Amino acid sequence: MIHFTLNDQPVSAEKGTTVLQAAKASGINIPTLCYHPAVKPSGSCKLCAVEIIGHSGSPTTMLSCILKVREGLVVRTESELVKKARITAFKNLLQMAPQSKKIRQMAEAYNVPLGPPPDGCIRCRLCIRVCKEIVGADALRMEKRDGTHFVVPIEGRCIGCGTCANICPTDAITLEDRENVRIIKIRDETIGQHPLAVCEGCGKRFATPKFLAYIEQRTDPHPHVKEEHRYCPTCAKLFSDRIRTFSRPAKR
Repeated sequence: MIHFTLNDQPVSAEKGTTVLQAAKASGINIPTLCYHPAVKPSGSCKLCAVEIIGHSGSPTTMLSCILKVREGLVVRTESELVKKARITAFKNLLQMAPQSKKIRQMAEAYNVPLGPPPDGCIRCRLCIRVCKEIVGADALRMEKRDGTHFVVPIEGRCIGCGTCANICPTDAITLEDRENVRIIKIRDETIGQHPLAVCEGCGKRFATPKFLAYIEQRTDPHPHVKEEHRYCPTCAKLFSDRIRTFSRPAKR
């Protein structure tokens, strides 16, 4: 048996055991992504760094999945040197996989600050401008959180038209019609959630009642030259074409 010190506690392990294996056996968690007991360790993710006293007598970090236990070895898994190495490793991993929730969850579990997660939003403000200047609902705004600006919803303003999702150049805003409900989101925040109205022609659910009411309100001051209806765009065009066809004068 090999005797060494792990986090100021005496530990014994079989010869050939790695520090990572010995730590796990002792109930000490060391983060790792690339390690699997079925294959030879490679140290690719660099997350499993631990502190030891090097040959020069100064503390240094080594990867615990590769480092084998040896007599008199002193290992620390939560020193400032280890924490610094973890921050670097997590940031390097996120450069390769910026949308990975798994990496961010692991970093949070080990108190590694990574800043706000990427959300696909380039802060072009197209959604804010079109919602205010064209649609008129004014349902979005910029808000500063922890030093970073985010597009956020204004509660109760969304009418469910979906214009923001359609105009977003990076698809950061999503629109989903699910079980007769339209859900518009940015990141994990809901911009609007609305039931869908039924087309009087085909029965398809096509728009939100709040949107239809908003259109009626916006067009109310203008003279209505057509019969009011609630048709989806396809049926509206179909019935309009039929009306034009039937209303043409017969050729002589």
